[in-house]
Amino acid sequence: MSRIAGRFARVEPRRRARQLVLGLLSDLPRKNCWTIAEWAGEATPDGLQHLLGRAKWEADQVRDDLREYVVEHLHDDEAVLVVDETGDVKKGIGTVGVQRQYTGTAGRIENAQVAVYLVYTGRRGHAAVDRELYVPRSWTSDPDRCRAAGLGGETPFATKPELAARMVARFLDVGHQAAWVAGDEVYGGNPKLRDALEKRGTGYILAVACSHKVTTGAGKFRADTLAKKVPKRAWQKLSAGAGAKGHRFYDWAVIDLAGPRPGSRQLLIRRNRSTGELAYYRCYSPTPVPLTTLVRVAGSRWRVEEFFQSGKGLAALDEHQVRRYASWSRWVTLGMLAHAFLAIVRADEHARRPARDALIPLTCNEIQRLFIPLVVQPVHDVAHRLGWSAWRRRHQARSQASHYQRQAAQA
Repeated sequence: MSRIAGRFARVEPRRRARQLVLGLLSDLPRKNCWTIAEWAGEATPDGLQHLLGRAKWEADQVRDDLREYVVEHLHDDEAVLVVDETGDVKKGIGTVGVQRQYTGTAGRIENAQVAVYLVYTGRRGHAAVDRELYVPRSWTSDPDRCRAAGLGGETPFATKPELAARMVARFLDVGHQAAWVAGDEVYGGNPKLRDALEKRGTGYILAVACSHKVTTGAGKFRADTLAKKVPKRAWQKLSAGAGAKGHRFYDWAVIDLAGPRPGSRQLLIRRNRSTGELAYYRCYSPTPVPLTTLVRVAGSRWRVEEFFQSGKGLAALDEHQVRRYASWSRWVTLGMLAHAFLAIVRADEHARRPARDALIPLTCNEIQRLFIPLVVQPVHDVAHRLGWSAWRRRHQARSQASHYQRQAAQA
C-alpha cells in the first residue's frame, strides 16, 4: 500500500483504499461497498462509495504503480504478455459499456460488460498489469449516453485488438521488456496488431482460425490445408506446461512462412493426442527460435484463464456494483492490486520455502485463507453488527417506498 499512498492527496481516501483492498482479500461470500464497509468497521458504506465515485485520485496512476510492483517481483527475461478479454454479466442498460454480446464467462450472448486485460507471465508467477474497458459502437455512437456514464462525449470506438495494442505499447514505452505476446483468435486474426508487434521487434504467438490464410514459399494456403500436408515424422510430442493434473502433452508441428520484413515467421500447429483436434498459431520472432520455445510461449496463454478464475474468485474483479467508468476503473485496478499481492507472496514463499514431500506449495487460495485471520484479524462487537442491520433495513425501506411511489405515478 505504501507504493500507491502518494496517489491520494488526503488521508481519508488513502485509508479507505487500504480498507477496500483488504476487504477484497477477505473471505466475504459477497464483496461490495456494503459488505466490505461493514467488515472494515465503518458505520456506513458512504466512505467507500465516495472513494470509488467522487474522491480525487487517478486509477491509471495506481495502475502504473501496480505494473512496477508486478515486474519488480515477478521479473523474467523471457516473460510473456498475454492479452485476453472477459465478460461480466449485468442487468439493465445503465452500466458503462454494457450491451448484449458474447462472453466466454457465460458461454453465450448475454447482457454483459467486457474488458481486455494484459497479464504478465513469468517463471515466478503471473498477474495482470493493465486493463481496458471495451466500449461497443452502440455506446460510442451515443455521446449523451457516454457522458452520463463518465466517458467523454467524443469517445472513439476501439476494437479489442486495438485495446490490446494500446496496453502492450504502454508496457513497453516505459522501458519494460517482454520477449513475447500471446493471445487467442480475436487477436491473432488482426493484421494491424501483428504488424505493430513486428515493427517493435516483439515476438508473438497468436492463435488463428483454421480458415486463416498464410503465405509460404509455395503460395497462399488455409491453415487447415497446410496441416494436412505435414508428414507424420514432422510431429513432435512436447509439453505445453504443467497443469493441475500433470504436464499437458500435445503433438506439435511447425511450418515456415514468408514475410515482407526480416524476422522468423511460422505457423505452429497443435494436435490433441486423444481427439486429434487441431489448433493453429501465427508466430513471429526477430531471430529463429527452437520449437520448444514456441510451445512454451503458446502454453503460457492458459495463465490468463487462471488469472480470471483467481482474480474473480479471490479478489472480486467481477463483483463491482458500479455504473460509471471512473468507479469501474478504480474497483478493477484495486482488485488487480489485491490479486497481484497474492501472486507475489506466493512467488516469494515458493522461493524461500521449497515444498515438502507431504505438502504442495502454498497457493493463492491458501495464502488468502491465512492472511486476514493471522495478520489483519478484524473483530467487531455486537453494537457494530446491530448498527449495520438497522442501516440496511432503513436503506431498503427508502428504496421500497421509492419503487411504490414510482409505480403510483406511472399508474
